[in-house]
Amino acid sequence: MKTTPFAKKVYQLLRKIPKGKVSTYKEVAKALKTKACQAVGQALKNNPNPPYIPCHRVVKNDGTIGGFMGKTKGKAIQRKINLLKQEGIKFTGKKIKNFKKLLLKF
Repeated sequence: MKTTPFAKKVYQLLRKIPKGKVSTYKEVAKALKTKACQAVGQALKNNPNPPYIPCHRVVKNDGTIGGFMGKTKGKAIQRKINLLKQEGIKFTGKKIKNFKKLLLKF
């Protein structure tokens, strides 16, 4: 699949999210000067190189997980949670503890 110019910008921005931090679809869109949060999600869904491009560090505005690799439940979501836990992020259910402190705003 060919990577779009927009997706390339998303991937460049995601590489700025350090381990142990997260951002949101909305923050990524805002940093790219667009309101297209869903387009950000589509770029993440088509990520050609996870985890080098750390799409697992992008979550919903309320600190819940959202999707991962085009899936919204099951093993894919658990994999996203496990990747974040390996980076030191703690959870209450599917919500990130101390979300506001871990949120990276570009």
